[in-house]
Amino acid sequence: MTRPKTLSTQHTLNYRINLKKKEMYKKANQLGFSHALVVACSQELDLLLNKYQGIFSKNEVR
Repeated sequence: MTRPKTLSTQHTLNYRINLKKKEMYKKANQLGFSHALVVACSQELDLLLNKYQGIFSKNEVR
């Protein structure tokens, strides 16, 4: 049985997404947008965004 998607889950993901964005922008300003650490951070952000979209876009369609 899967756990229902709660508002808490949405807030947690939003929080993690915003933290990762800030981290990425800070690294990009310090190192440049094409630096490996910035790219890795961007990929981590992509994973969080994909997870968010996969969970919550299904709920909006219904």
